Amino acid sequence: MNLVLWILAGLLALFFAFAGFNKLARPKERLLASPGMGWAADFSPGPIKLIGALEVLAAIGLLLPGATGLATVLAPLAATGLALIMAGAVATHARRKEGQAIVVNAVLLVLAAVVAWGRFGPHAF
Repeated sequence: MNLVLWILAGLLALFFAFAGFNKLARPKERLLASPGMGWAADFSPGPIKLIGALEVLAAIGLLLPGATGLATVLAPLAATGLALIMAGAVATHARRKEGQAIVVNAVLLVLAAVVAWGRFGPHAF
């Protein structure tokens, strides 16, 4: 199970590092032109950048503490934070009636919750 948690954490870290850097590096207008980013129209640039920064920090927090053995409680906290961000994403996409995005974000929420459960519980570092 430990290997499964590492794989899930690695996949989540890759996804959220890419998504977070995308939100941080691109202006709102360019994000709006990207597929699946219509939600950005509902937010000002500041919260979009904040979401991106939180995603990048969580991606780091999923892997670095376990790899170094330092502050290992940060890994399940990062996974919990990502689950909360994805809960907000599900709510945003539900409000906008974007069915496919709801499914994708719900899957990411479940994966992050599994990592949080495993690292807080039976498979802590």
